Amino acid sequence: MTRRALVVRGGWDGHSPEAATDLFVPFLQAQGFVTEIETDNEVYADADRMAGVDLVVQCVTMSEISGPALAGLRSAVEAGTGLAGWHGGIADSYRASSDYLQLVGGQFATHPGRHPDERPGDASDNYLRHTVTITAEGRQHQITTGLTDFELDTEQYWVLHDDLIDVLATTTHPVRPWHPWHRPIISPAVWTRLWGAGRVFVATPGHSPEVLADPNVRTIVERGLLWASRTESE
Repeated sequence: MTRRALVVRGGWDGHSPEAATDLFVPFLQAQGFVTEIETDNEVYADADRMAGVDLVVQCVTMSEISGPALAGLRSAVEAGTGLAGWHGGIADSYRASSDYLQLVGGQFATHPGRHPDERPGDASDNYLRHTVTITAEGRQHQITTGLTDFELDTEQYWVLHDDLIDVLATTTHPVRPWHPWHRPIISPAVWTRLWGAGRVFVATPGHSPEVLADPNVRTIVERGLLWASRTESE
């Protein structure tokens, strides 16, 4: 069975959308996917084309989406097309669209930073050593089964989310003197979501190709792509 994957990439360059998605295109092709790459999310508005897509891999940080494109994406997922991505490419896309946020189930709010005296003034200001903790559900799920808790030194996403997501891994933002919150905050780090006949997969680690190359992160993303994809073409 030939499956079709549509890679939609663009938006903010700081997340290296081309280099990041290029890491996974060979994997998808090795799994039997025919892959197509687009840099304009208006492709979602093409109902005929979207009907033949089994998996959308989106890497578009911030940016905007038109009404017809969003409606097309939502319709495709409801009909069985998988939607998958990592970090800001899926969890920080189209901030002005509440319908998109509802589809994905979680939205980037912030990434806490280092102590103010330890910030050199570049992207690493927000790099923190933190643990990604596999949940009880995650230990049983095919995306994260066999993995143990692991540490990363990169952006730690604080995510606003709802109860319709199934959380496979979390990360905890501790209380620090230079931050204003008063108790630890647990954020989902990996989750899935069922939407109509479709599946949504999100992993918040993935700020850079180097983070995506981490064996744990790469395993989670690769498994997530396969899990999200439509298993039978219609």
